[in-house]
Amino acid sequence: MQTKIITIEGIDGSGKTVQFNRLYDNLTALGYSVDTKSFPVYESYFGSQVGRFLTGEEGVFATDVDQKSMALWFALDRFDAFRNWRDGEYDFLIINRYVLSNAVYQSIRDRDLDKPDIIDWVFELEYERLGLPRPTLDLFFDVNPESAGRNVDKKGFREYVGGEKRDVYERSMGIQERARNMYVRASQRYDGVCIINCMDGARLRTPDEIAGDVTELLLSRGIIEKR
Repeated sequence: MQTKIITIEGIDGSGKTVQFNRLYDNLTALGYSVDTKSFPVYESYFGSQVGRFLTGEEGVFATDVDQKSMALWFALDRFDAFRNWRDGEYDFLIINRYVLSNAVYQSIRDRDLDKPDIIDWVFELEYERLGLPRPTLDLFFDVNPESAGRNVDKKGFREYVGGEKRDVYERSMGIQERARNMYVRASQRYDGVCIINCMDGARLRTPDEIAGDVTELLLSRGIIEKR
């Protein structure tokens, strides 16, 4: 039996962690065994360096590092975290930010606007060269950047930024809008990337409404069964 991998993706402040927890609760309530991972792992060797780039702690921001070099730090953080992972040990693995996040965010920074995206390069790096498991589905939770920004400001204290402030990606509305557009393009390019609409006009839909759409999608794709 292979573990089914579902990733939670979206721009910063799109409610990923809420839906990550809802999906865990819903799958376990159906009787499935579920493992979880969340990236970056800021306490890890590679993840701690990612955190330093995101905050500019050492005088260099993630937005200043060339896209492939930055992608490598994120990729190695995941490679390290999967060293002892065994496929089939659980029915499901839910991941909060995975390879698609890396591919999207390293393609849309100000310094890279005149370059082609590196989505396929990141996929080859992480899935083929580093051997990370491919997801069954990437779920992109689509929220407009204005609503997402308000959610970021409600997060409170976070260790890696040393307070309640935004990191370098969260501060840039341009990056967030471009990331949203790149996620949409990825959904058109890859069958496994699915959009979950989190907005009803200007209103942010409730977590229950959004989680209900996720359940319906998993049922329609035969990933879960009614029990």
